[in-house]
Amino acid sequence: MPSLLIKGKQPLGGSISVGGNKNAVLPMIAALMLTDEPCVLRNVPDIVDVHTMLEIARFLGAEAELNKGTLTFRCSKVTGTEVPKELCSRNRTSILFAGPMLARCGRIALGRPGGDAIGRRRLDGHFYGLENLGAKFSEDACFRFVRHGKRLRGRELFLDEASVTATEQIIMAASVAEGITTLYNAACEPHVSDLAEMLNKMGAKISGIGSNILTIEGVEKLHGVEHEVMFDHIEAGSFVALAAATGAELIIEGVRPRNFWMLRRVYERLGINVGLYENRITVSSEQSRQIKYDAGGPFLQISDGPWPQFPTDMMSCTIVAATQCRGTVTFFEKMFEGRMYFVDRLIDMQANAIVCDPHRVVITGPTELRGTELASPDIRAGMALVIASLCARGDSIIRRADIIYRGYENLVEKLRTLGACVEEID
Repeated sequence: MPSLLIKGKQPLGGSISVGGNKNAVLPMIAALMLTDEPCVLRNVPDIVDVHTMLEIARFLGAEAELNKGTLTFRCSKVTGTEVPKELCSRNRTSILFAGPMLARCGRIALGRPGGDAIGRRRLDGHFYGLENLGAKFSEDACFRFVRHGKRLRGRELFLDEASVTATEQIIMAASVAEGITTLYNAACEPHVSDLAEMLNKMGAKISGIGSNILTIEGVEKLHGVEHEVMFDHIEAGSFVALAAATGAELIIEGVRPRNFWMLRRVYERLGINVGLYENRITVSSEQSRQIKYDAGGPFLQISDGPWPQFPTDMMSCTIVAATQCRGTVTFFEKMFEGRMYFVDRLIDMQANAIVCDPHRVVITGPTELRGTELASPDIRAGMALVIASLCARGDSIIRRADIIYRGYENLVEKLRTLGACVEEID
């Protein structure tokens, strides 16, 4: 397993471009199973989770090749309907093959999905949606889905939580169902919209994109597509946190400002000004890094929530940035009860942090972090530990770097471009 050796306190700065959106391309790969025609995706990140999804697609009969960010894909004939447990356990989005395969051939058996251990991650929305569209669900060692009739049938659906992957599952299945599906309380993250826009290019009829009410008018068949995957706003936000923590002068290119309005509001409260322009983000090295408390009292709480609120995937990196800001702030992780446990590693680095309960952490800064040996517990916490190591005094070793590589393309090269002293070791 690879590890990262990082020398802290190096002067950082420069310009980078972020890769394609991890959370958009993974469901897109599953969605390409809905057609037997050739498809091309561009700006595809070369990361571990993408290769896992492609391996599952190949097992089911697809031909797929990823070359320098361009994915050529075709599944002219389905050759398998039972995906091995070992394959499915490598990431969470393996469950997203259920809807497309039900629509394509009427059945699928999938091992339990894996993914980051950040707490309880419900799958009820997937089962609720597919069963109400006309599938029978059963469970033994695998999740088994069987379609009733020749096609799935559209209907009104309401999600009891705005689940991203359940929304993606339902719109893929409903796109080729008979009749109209209206989905209330749908997730509306940018990567969900990007998936819906790609499906519309394939001939689907999805309206309400970008809102929490989606209407999907089913069509008989989808055709091939060429589509460019949107940029990864979480990767871009991670580098904003890196600049905030290390004092780097940073330009992030190839992004759209509208996806960072909430991030800018949060970082303003940490004393970090983020410049949003037509196709780039800037972070100056001249920042106050003075926490701004709520009006009427000496207290600041940063909490996450469904889009357009602050993304849960940005909590870990932002916590590290806060350790270098003057003042006290409470972070309230509402969505996952396991995400905050990585803060114990920051405490090992001498961070002034109190873990109040599984959902809340209090950070008081600034504190000089000390290099140490750490292990990456999940993708986002792993990136947060990279940032902590970059602003710490001394050397750090981050074990299980392969977990970070599941979500960040060419991370070592990008960090070196900014002047970081980082090396991959065994």
